[in-house]
Amino acid sequence: MIFLINKYLNFKIFNFISYRIMFSLLTSFFVNLFIGPYIISYFKKLQKFQIIRTNGPIEHLKKNKTPTMGGILIIISICLSVFLYCDLCNIYIWYVMSIILGYGLIGFLDDYKKIKFNNSSGLKILYKFFWLSIIAILIIYIMYINRENKINIELIIPFYRKAIVKINYFYIFLSYFVMVGTSNSVNLTDGLDGLAIMPVILISFGLGLISFLSSEIYLSNYINVFYSKQANELSVLCASIVGSGLGFLWFNTYPAKIFMGDVGSLSLGGALGIISILLHQELLLIIMGGIFVMETISVILQIFYFKFKKKRIFKMAPIHHHYEIKGLSETLITIRFWIISFILLLIGIISLRMHNAI
Repeated sequence: MIFLINKYLNFKIFNFISYRIMFSLLTSFFVNLFIGPYIISYFKKLQKFQIIRTNGPIEHLKKNKTPTMGGILIIISICLSVFLYCDLCNIYIWYVMSIILGYGLIGFLDDYKKIKFNNSSGLKILYKFFWLSIIAILIIYIMYINRENKINIELIIPFYRKAIVKINYFYIFLSYFVMVGTSNSVNLTDGLDGLAIMPVILISFGLGLISFLSSEIYLSNYINVFYSKQANELSVLCASIVGSGLGFLWFNTYPAKIFMGDVGSLSLGGALGIISILLHQELLLIIMGGIFVMETISVILQIFYFKFKKKRIFKMAPIHHHYEIKGLSETLITIRFWIISFILLLIGIISLRMHNAI
């Protein structure tokens, strides 16, 4: 809104995207800090507490009085920053916000059902998967018919400048897999205090950097990114996710005062997925989001191995619970996963330039 008003008032500071990025990050951060205590107190009064799995680690039972659905706080702060500082005429912004709000609604219904019926199951898996898929397919179809490149769609291979694959119609299937898969991966990772939100912050920073570079033709040619005039506004949106994530982490670090719930994990995961699709960096997301990939693979391996061998590879899946049961403290696991996520972010950023040496 400020961006649009500025076209008439002409405050020079808002003509520079770097300032809008900074204001977007700070606004979402301080909005979280300001309204966070009120939401936590309100949810405690309503007794909107996290439903703890009875078959999970015993230590988690003490968290049954911790409020959940903190993702509402994240979504509010992101929406406010986007509304204030992004160019609302940019179609990319509406793609991402549609996923955040749509997946957030599904997550909200899932959390609400868990609380109402005092059951950790929530929505039926097929029912939740169906609605996630419907929203993803609808957005992907709109993106496909409104794409900038009407001839073909390119998939950029990290580390190799000339390794660009024309995927065309396969784009629809790949985009669906990335969007729904990332959403569920973040959801699986959100099992320890602060575990999921830090990788989200780091990946958002990386994607924000790429979106900023993608909108400059000389910079996009210099590194291995796809040039897009509209991508610059994604850097402002990514900044709002970073700021909101940092603000939420203020309350979500051990011992957590609130959990994000499915309303937060599904919406944030979906946002990361669609931003990577818009930037043609789906494969880079796999590198930077290696923690989410690892968590998802651990669940898949556990299910299939138990189905065929009647044995478990891990003491419990996702893999962060495996290390918990082995005796590692929650904070130790979380911080080590943060470190791994940071290293993966650096590897992803390095891959943008490493192609010149290969």
